[in-house]
Formats: sequence, structure tokens, C-alpha cells
Amino acid sequence: MLRGPARLTLAACAAAWLLAAPACAQTAAPAPRVGQAGKDVEWVPTPPRVVERMLRMAQTTSRDTVIDLGSGDGIIPITAARKFGARALGIEFDAALVKLAERKADAAGVAQRVRFVQGDLFSADLSRATVLTLYLQQNLNLELRPRILSLRPGTRVVSHRFGMGDWAPDEVSLIDGHRAYLWIVPANVIGAWSLELGPHARPLELSFEQRFQNIGGYVMLGELQAGLREARLRGARIDFAYVDRDGVRREFSGSATRMRMQGSFRAEDGSTGRWVALKR
Repeated sequence: MLRGPARLTLAACAAAWLLAAPACAQTAAPAPRVGQAGKDVEWVPTPPRVVERMLRMAQTTSRDTVIDLGSGDGIIPITAARKFGARALGIEFDAALVKLAERKADAAGVAQRVRFVQGDLFSADLSRATVLTLYLQQNLNLELRPRILSLRPGTRVVSHRFGMGDWAPDEVSLIDGHRAYLWIVPANVIGAWSLELGPHARPLELSFEQRFQNIGGYVMLGELQAGLREARLRGARIDFAYVDRDGVRREFSGSATRMRMQGSFRAEDGSTGRWVALKR
């Protein structure tokens, strides 16, 4: 859901309903209005076809936990549960919208897989998300970006319309005139590592530079600093290669965490093996 700076306003009946006033006890919560003012941004719904494409960009499955920030009437969490079998959590500041989303989830038959909570998106716990969905504004995306980058490597982040500044997306889709952006949270590999190629091989110094998912670096082969080729980082997956002192290309693939990387390598001379790199 999209919101723009404004003071929170509610219709009189909605306010009375929140206070459980008898005059509104038998009246349903008002339908959201496009442009309805909220805490951080105005409410504008994401079209259903865009919602579905966002979730498909993230390759959402029944194994995922989807967290939607600024969930409005609940269309993204409900779709994630109904069409993809995911568990989903919607975080929304407006209590009336939370109640409306809960009723919609119940009507869609997914109330057991979807939960909505009233809360501030800047203080919400995002650690359980494997998919994070957004329709905010770019300044809010940028404010959230440090927290997003601290999520588990491989977490998929999808935003309707707004980007993340100089963090380039991994994919951009255009559907019915709407842009959707995907990022995959990268592991943090920046710095020096000790690369071990086997129990009898002397460890090599491996160093990475990193800007979001873009990486480069070198490996020290004695006094020779050999640049890394085709270094790539996608979530926790890492790939790189270098040419050794004898002119043999060695290719590495594996997974990375904050303090350890490991995987397999193969060389043009036919040799293969396992590798481990420990953070220095």
C-alpha cells in the first residue's frame, strides 16, 4: 500500500467503531478510499495483476513467510496465502484497515495462514521474512534499506513502483503500466578471508570488495595479486574464478555467511575439490 505524508484522519463512524460505539456496532468498517491519509503515506491499492507478478518475481512458495509492510486491505498477504500457499503477515498502522483485512482473509478462507497486526513498519520485526513486499515511497524504502540489508541472505524483496536508490534491482517487471522491482538480499562478504583448498594446501589470502550484490577482489598467490574474474553474489550464493601462477583457470562456487564460505572448485586441468574460506 502507498501512503503520502499526512495527518491520520478517519470518518466519524470509523472512529466510533474503533471505540466500539453502539451507533456503529452493526456497521461494517468503511471501505478504504484511494488517497486515504495515513501515518507515513497515502493509501493506494496495488492492482491484483501486479500483486501476483510481485509474488511470482519472488518465486513465492508454500515454504515462504511473506511480510507485507503497509498492508492496507490485505491484498498481498491474502494472495500469497490463497494462490501460493505461503504464510503471510501484514503490518498496518491503521486499525480499521487491519480489521477489514482480517475479514477479507476470513472470506477468502485463508485466515489460518494470514495474520494482520497494527504496528509501525519501522519497528516491526522482519527477521522471519523470506519474502518482503513493499508499496511505500522511495524515501521510506531508503530509510528501511539498512534493516532490509541485514536480513537473512537470500531474502527476496519486492517493491511496487519505488526503488532503493543506488541499490540496483535484480529484476524489473512492467505490467499494465506498473513497475515492480525485485532485490535479493546479498550475503556480506566484504573484507579479507583465508581460502583453504585442502588439508595439505597452504591457505591463500582472499579479499573482496562489495557494493550490495556487486563484488570484486583478488587472491594472493605468493607475491602475486591475481584479480578475481566473473565474481558474482546472489543472496548467499557466491561464484568467482582466478587464473593461477601456471595460467590455469580455477572456478569456485558455493555459499557464504558472515564468517564462513564453502563450496566446490574445478580447474581447467581437470582437478576438482572442496574449498572453505574463513573470515579474518
